[in-house]
Amino acid sequence: MRAAIVEAPGKVSVTTVDDPTPGRRDVVVKVASCGLCGTDLHILQGEFAPTLPIVPGHEFAGEIVAVGTDVTELAVGDKVAVDPSLHCHECRYCRSGRGNLCDNWAAIGVTVPGGAAEFAVAPVANCVKLPDHIDVTDAALIEPLSCAVRGYDVLKGNLGAEVLIYGSGTMGLMMLELAKRTGAASVEVLDINPQRLQTATLLGCTGAAARAEEFDRSGGWDVVIDATGNAGAIQDGLGRVAKGGTFLQFGVADYATTAVIEPYRIYNQEITITGSMAVLHSYERAAALFASGVLDPAVFISDRLPLEQYPAAIDQFKAGVGRKIVVQP
Repeated sequence: MRAAIVEAPGKVSVTTVDDPTPGRRDVVVKVASCGLCGTDLHILQGEFAPTLPIVPGHEFAGEIVAVGTDVTELAVGDKVAVDPSLHCHECRYCRSGRGNLCDNWAAIGVTVPGGAAEFAVAPVANCVKLPDHIDVTDAALIEPLSCAVRGYDVLKGNLGAEVLIYGSGTMGLMMLELAKRTGAASVEVLDINPQRLQTATLLGCTGAAARAEEFDRSGGWDVVIDATGNAGAIQDGLGRVAKGGTFLQFGVADYATTAVIEPYRIYNQEITITGSMAVLHSYERAAALFASGVLDPAVFISDRLPLEQYPAAIDQFKAGVGRKIVVQP
């Protein structure tokens, strides 16, 4: 089969590899679509993935074409989206229900071969069967949506909150859509990319701007969400949290990124600073939300490229052009 391979830091190609075979509790998925995200850039930079080469792609969906000997829950022909999370179920965090913090954390497309290929293997337990009306070429959006659902689990909801989101890429826009549905009084979005801000406006944000100073919000925001991973945005956002408010680090920053906090202000104003890591008990809910139409794939997916153009897709994503980019074998 054909697959994208991150061979070494900064080097990615598309080549022929062996066809996958399922273990007894695995399925083989014929990939219909595979999304690119910031984690893929980190892998390309030599971060996150413990060893290279690796077939990337942790956002994917498709149709089952083979099942292991002990698989009874799903069958050949079923349409599925795949939760990439691979938890050990043995460490203290897994045993306490915090598998996303697993000491032995692994993921399809990060530590084992992923969905940037014609076929991918996944444990049957990681597959969510999709209803007939779902187009699997759109369903790569379910994995990032599950991360956004996890982010709102961390925030625990706050009816009437005034929300500020840094970044209007795929994840910022998903956080916008969920904020609208979890009772936010206002949702304002910041981005230096005017085309992306136009999409935020299309989706009904309260306001869109390049700088927070353009909004009349001297007291700050109840909830500030960074969906960029950018050091400057993070630092600015930390200073925009209202008294009693919450700052959510949702964007994936690189290892070297740092920010300065003000301990007295955190104490005196009872500010919460928290993070949201990947997927936790949120994938099935994201699939259900997606099936209900919470996202419009025509808005979120800006580019669909053939698998053979994976290196070009990565370059386009790195340049910040478009919204969600998917490759389709």
